[in-house]
Amino acid sequence: MIFGRGTRDTSFPKGDQGKGALSDYRFDLTPASRNATIRLAGSDPHQDMIATAAESEKLETAIPRRTDEEERTDAPMAVRLFVDGRIVGPVGMVPRGLEGVVNEAISRLEISGRKPRIPVEIARTRQGLRVDLLLGKTG
Repeated sequence: MIFGRGTRDTSFPKGDQGKGALSDYRFDLTPASRNATIRLAGSDPHQDMIATAAESEKLETAIPRRTDEEERTDAPMAVRLFVDGRIVGPVGMVPRGLEGVVNEAISRLEISGRKPRIPVEIARTRQGLRVDLLLGKTG
């Protein structure tokens, strides 16, 4: 669902709905600024895994491209992390309505010959640890 400037996924508890806004992206879904981020939803059950990953120096996503079937059924997009040479997770879900932005970022990275991994930052909030996708750094 879209509320005001951002999106909220109401299928998760209030403090774990993730956040992001389509208005942070241009017409072609490229980030409008280097500060464009998306906070993952559904991270509460994965706090131990996120805490372990936070100890790593370089964090990136390991998100496979969505299949045609996933696109047709509007399946949620789970996010895994690439940490110290191995894939862990899932650590959360892309908030509803922002899957296209993430898919486009992965495509852009692949087309440019770079690894299709979006940089990640772990944020500590009152509700616990949260994973932020740093999409502004993919442009």
